[in-house]
Amino acid sequence: MEDSFNVALEPSECRQPPLSSERPRTLLCHDMMGGYLDDKFIQGAAAHNPYCFYHWQSIDIFVYFSHHTVTIPPVGWTNAAHRHGVCVLGTFITEWKEGGRLCEAFLAGDERSYQSVADQLVLIAQFFRFDGWLINIENSLSLAAVGNMPHFLRYLTARLHEQVPRGLVLWYDSVVSSGQLKWQDELNQHNRVFFDSCDGFFTNYNWREEHLERMLGQAGQRRADVYVGVDVFARGKVVGGQFDTYKSLELIRKHGFSAALFAPGWVYECLEKKDFFQNQDKFWALLERYLPTHSICSLPFVTSFCLGMGTRRVRYGQVPVPPQIFLSLVYKLEGASNVGVALELTTGDAGSCHVSSISTLNETSSRHSPRPLRVPPTKLARWVHRCSQQLRGGWVQRCYKVNLHDCLLRDLFVSFARPPGSREEESFVCRLGEVQVVDAKSLLAPLPRVQAVTVSHVRWQRATPEEEGSPARLRLGCTLHWSYLLSPIRCFRIHCCAGTGGGALGGGPSGPEQPALLGLAFVNQYRIVDLVVAAAGPGGDGRVEFLVEPVPKEGFLVPRVEWGRAALLYSMPRTDGAL
Repeated sequence: MEDSFNVALEPSECRQPPLSSERPRTLLCHDMMGGYLDDKFIQGAAAHNPYCFYHWQSIDIFVYFSHHTVTIPPVGWTNAAHRHGVCVLGTFITEWKEGGRLCEAFLAGDERSYQSVADQLVLIAQFFRFDGWLINIENSLSLAAVGNMPHFLRYLTARLHEQVPRGLVLWYDSVVSSGQLKWQDELNQHNRVFFDSCDGFFTNYNWREEHLERMLGQAGQRRADVYVGVDVFARGKVVGGQFDTYKSLELIRKHGFSAALFAPGWVYECLEKKDFFQNQDKFWALLERYLPTHSICSLPFVTSFCLGMGTRRVRYGQVPVPPQIFLSLVYKLEGASNVGVALELTTGDAGSCHVSSISTLNETSSRHSPRPLRVPPTKLARWVHRCSQQLRGGWVQRCYKVNLHDCLLRDLFVSFARPPGSREEESFVCRLGEVQVVDAKSLLAPLPRVQAVTVSHVRWQRATPEEEGSPARLRLGCTLHWSYLLSPIRCFRIHCCAGTGGGALGGGPSGPEQPALLGLAFVNQYRIVDLVVAAAGPGGDGRVEFLVEPVPKEGFLVPRVEWGRAALLYSMPRTDGAL
C-alpha cells in the first residue's frame, strides 16, 4: 500500500478554548490489544462492531499507543481527531534489553546521533500530518545516555515546533535522572529535568493524593502540562479505574492537573460486546463533570450522527457567524404524533449582536426560534429543494434562514411542543437525521470539477468461473488518483461502469449503463481491490470507466458533468507468438 494513503488530510479544526489555554486538559491514550486492529484499514473493514470513540468534545489530546518502537497513528484516527479539534500523538517506545541497546546506540554518542533520530521523528509526524510524540523509555540507561536524554528532548521539541503547527512532545514517567528505570508516580526532583525539556509530563498510575499535593510545588505555573495517569483497567494500587475512574478524576481536578486516561477501551475489551454503547456512554457519563469540553468554531457545521460503523451508512460551541446563515434539520417522528418539532439557537454578543428573520422567545433571552423557509431562494434550491417536504421513510426536512450582525452562535436546540391549546401528555419518539449550519455565501460559490483522474498500480488476475460455460471474467486491482480541493467536501462516491467492446458486462444489450457504487473516499485517492470485470473477447477491447462524484458538506447532488472520470481499456494478450 502506498504511504500516501496513510497521510492525514483533515486539517485540525479551529477550537475554543485553544489547546494552549491554561485550563486542565484531558489526554486519551488508546492502547488496545497491541494496536493496529480494524483501525488499520483505510477504506473500511469487514467488522461490523469494532471499537469506536465518539466523545471527542471531552478530550484534548489523543495518543495512539502500541509496543512497536515507532507507532504512527492510523490515518482514520488522525482525521477524526483533527475534525473535532483534538491533537494526535504517536508513540516512541523502547523496552527490555533490545530497547536498552537501541538507546545506547543513539544517545550515548555525540549529538549527531540523537539529533538524527529526532529529525526522523519530526519528518514522520510532518509527512503523516499528526501532531507529535509521547516518549516512553522503559529500560535503564547508562550515565552517558541519560545525560544526553534532556538534550534529545529539547532538540526534538524545538524542531517539532518549527515544522508542525501546535506540535507536542510529552515524556512518560519511567526513567529517572540517574538512568534507572524507576517509576515515580509523580513529578519530582528525580525526573524534573525531562519535564523541563519538553511540553509535558505523563505520570505513572499508582499515585495517591499526597503525590498530587507534592507536585504542586514542582509544577509551578505549568500545572496543566502535568498529565496524571489513570489506568482504566485498574491494575496495581490505583485510586479508581473501570467504572470508578471518576474517583481518580475527582482528585486530579481538585488539584488543578491535567488527566491522562490510559486504555478506556476497557469497556470494549472486557465487557460484553453487545452492550458496548451502553457501557461506553455509562463510562463517559460518570466522568462528565470532570471533563472540560471544547467546541469547534468554524462553518459549515454538518452532522448526520453517523459513527462510521455498522452494517449500513446513515444519510441523515461558540462560532463567529457570517451575516447570513442557513440551517437545516432532518427528523422523523415514529408513529402518529401531533408533537411540533422546531430548531432553536442561542447567540452571544461579539460586539452588538443583532438578529433578524427570527423570533426571539422573550425580550431578554439570547435564545431564538427561526422561521422555517417554505420556498428557498432559487440559487439555493439544490441544497434545500426538499424544505418542508416529507422525504422517503417518513423523514422531514426543515430549512431556516437567519440574518445576523456581530454575533456568536453558541448552541443549537431541537424543541418539542404540544399542539396549540393542548394540555395532554403525549409519549413520542423523534429521530434526528441531520443538522446543518451553512454560510449562505458558500452555497452560492460554484464547485470546481474533479480534475486529472488517473489509474495506476494496475493488477489483473483470472477470476474463478462461477459455473461451467459462464463468460470468462477477470479481477482488477488499481489505484485512482484525482485533483480536488478537500475543504468543501464531505467525501467522494466512487462509481464504475464496466463492460466490453461487445456489449454490457452481463451480456445484455449495449447502451447507457447505470454506474455501480464501489465505495467512499475521504481523500483524493481510492484503492480498488478484486473488481470483477468481463474478459475481453478475441481481437476486442474491454473497457472499465471509473467516476468520482464529489459530495459537498451541504449534501446536495453534484451534476454528473462535474464528476471526474477515467477509462481503462484492456485486451487479452496475443497467444500466437506475433508481436
